[in-house]
Formats: sequence, C-alpha cells, structure tokens
Amino acid sequence: MRKWNGLLVTTLIPFCCFIVLFMLVPLLFMVMGSFQGEGGTGWTLAHYKEIFSNPFYHQAFKNSVLISVWSATMGIILSVFAAYGVTRFPVKWQRRILVFTNLTSNFAGIPLAFAFIVLLGNSGLFTILLQHFGINLMDSFHLFSWSGLTVIYIYFQLPLGVLLLFPIYHGIQESWKESASLLGASPFQFWLRVGIPVLLPSIAGTFSIMFANAMGAYATAYALTGSTYNLLPIRISGLVSGDVFARPELGSALATLLGLTLVAALLLNEWLTRRIRRDLQ
Repeated sequence: MRKWNGLLVTTLIPFCCFIVLFMLVPLLFMVMGSFQGEGGTGWTLAHYKEIFSNPFYHQAFKNSVLISVWSATMGIILSVFAAYGVTRFPVKWQRRILVFTNLTSNFAGIPLAFAFIVLLGNSGLFTILLQHFGINLMDSFHLFSWSGLTVIYIYFQLPLGVLLLFPIYHGIQESWKESASLLGASPFQFWLRVGIPVLLPSIAGTFSIMFANAMGAYATAYALTGSTYNLLPIRISGLVSGDVFARPELGSALATLLGLTLVAALLLNEWLTRRIRRDLQ
C-alpha cells in the first residue's frame, strides 16, 4: 500500500513542476516587475501611482468591467434557458449538442473575429443579403463598434454558460415536481419557489466565471477593433510588447491589478453563494 501511495505521489511531480514553472514563477515575476522602475532598476510605487492618477487607465478598467458585466449578464440569462432546453432533448441528442457546444466554446480569438467580419462586416454575407431585401444593417448595427464587440463577447460566453449550467438541471429531481404538483403548485410556482432557489448558487458561480472570462479576453477584441477601444487587456499588451512605447513594468502593474480584480470578484461570488445557500437552509 505504501509503495502504491509513493507511486501516486511520484506521478504528481511533473504536474507540480508544470504548475510552478508555468503559473507560479510567471506570476511572481509579474508582481515583482510591477514594483520595479523603468528598465527593471530599483523598487518603486510610481507605476501604481500613475495608474490611479491617469484617467486613461481609469477608462480602461471601466470599459473592461462594463463589457464583462454586460456580456456575463446577457450570457447567463441566455445560458439558463438554453441549458434547460438541451435537457428536453433525448439523451442521444443531448450528447451531440454538448459536443457541438464544447467545440464552439473553444472557438474564440482571431478565428471568431474573422468569422463575424465575414458574416456581419461592412461587406459581410448577411449584410449584403439583407440589403437585397431593403434592410440596411449598417443603420442600426456596426460590427466594429461597442455594440458589435458586445455581441461577440456574448457569443463566446453562451457555450461556456451552457456547459457549466447543463449538469445542475439533473440535480432537480422529478419527484420534487410531482410532489409540488400534488400539492397544487403550477409549473411556474415550482420553478419560482423550488427550482430557481436550488439553481441560484450555481448560476452565481457561473456568472463569476463568465465575468473573469470576459475580463481577460484579448485576441478577439484586438482582432476586431485593434486599439480603437480602450480595454485593459489591450492596454497591457501594448505596454508589454509595444515597439516604441514599451513599458513592461507598467504593464505588469496593470496585470497585477487585473488579477486582483478577478480575485475580488471570485471572493464576492463565494460570499454571495454561501449566503444564498444559508438562506435556503
């Protein structure tokens, strides 16, 4: 038994090395770099002072939080109904739909932006087709604008939400519905008083994951709008890899604050989830 336990511990060594080398070490260097002066000399708080005093970086935080909250809110609402709809299909079709959903959840970044440009761009397929029916899509929707960026964010949030919310519906037992029906409750009353309260903790957890997913999204936004819109991941990328105005130390400070924002969101979600579960008991 001890030999078997020792073998199991040995198999964990590569995984632990991977975690340390590719997650902890870069994180440590990022935090240390945020306190270093220009060129990596000395220690200073100047980068954080600049971030908190510069309206340009305030706008980047505001825009990232706004689009993350909005896309996560719309994504979670659509995902709740979409995941429930999947459960109404036969099991064979559920598996096929989940496989397709898993594929689309990984379809992001530059390919996703290119796909939307081909379909809804200025000369996109749907844009041209609608013009033949007398509908000018450009009058009410522009892909390379804030609304277009929001639509793309909601698109890649939806499959993730469905995958995370689908299993929770199996926790609602049919006997609960039958008992509620025998007591005279309508389906609406069952979901209002039993179903939704049971789902709320999982919905809150999924919302926090979708918020973090949107806050860190970079490739899709950059491929679609470049640096037109002031988003935090784009600002970090420009400071770290910029050819002329590269300031990796300031970029590290922004990345550190981004990480703290995500940690704060996760802690808030954990507190809300515990409170919801305590109120339901």
